Amino acid sequence: MSIKKIAIPLLAIALFLAFWEALVWVNGWPRYKMAAPSDLPPAYWRFRWLFVEMGWQTLWRTVAGLILAVIFGTALGVVMGFSRTMRDALYPLLVGFNAIPKATVVPIIALMFVGQHDFNTVLIAFLISFFPIAVSVSIGLSTLEPEYRDILRSLGASKLTIFWKIALPKTLPEFFGALKVAVTLAFIGTNLMEIVSPHGRGLGALFDSGRTNSDYPLMFAVLIALAFLGIVLYYIVVALERIFAGWADRAPG
Repeated sequence: MSIKKIAIPLLAIALFLAFWEALVWVNGWPRYKMAAPSDLPPAYWRFRWLFVEMGWQTLWRTVAGLILAVIFGTALGVVMGFSRTMRDALYPLLVGFNAIPKATVVPIIALMFVGQHDFNTVLIAFLISFFPIAVSVSIGLSTLEPEYRDILRSLGASKLTIFWKIALPKTLPEFFGALKVAVTLAFIGTNLMEIVSPHGRGLGALFDSGRTNSDYPLMFAVLIALAFLGIVLYYIVVALERIFAGWADRAPG
């Protein structure tokens, strides 16, 4: 990775924080109304061990839900991609489920599995993030050029060989594009459950504690911590994409 690719995002973040600080200063907003970036370091230091503990709990549940979403979403996408009947049958159900606001699903799951916070949180992270993966894999496989399959079949290739040599590589760019979206969605699901659940733990629960006590620096510190974790996971996906689907990257002309 070049220095330019590192410097440009860091410069953008610095400009954003400077604008945020200036906005609070110009409007004269007090801490109980709006926290400034300069208010966040004391909050991080004061609750440093809570941030480490709660951040880890949020991270592992999000990753667990995301892994389940990748497994289930990929399997479902393969089924729909290779079967028009299954695609026609499942698409309306998937679209209908995805159209339901997940904020309304979270309380239902929290009440259904009271006391099972880890299970609840992983489940909602999975439910909110598998849809784009399933759709992207399905589209990638269903749009596979029939000429490639016909040529390989004429050469005696099995369906497994066709999938491994043609279908899978073609689907990888769409898969990683959807995975980048799923990362952020999984964090949303995790934190919704951590806030709503009566047994909530993690950064979402820490945010709710700040809200209850009107501690705006703590609330905004949690939001920045969540953004940081999301960025880290996003760039892990980017690194994996370069390893497994780097051939699909086209530099602008």
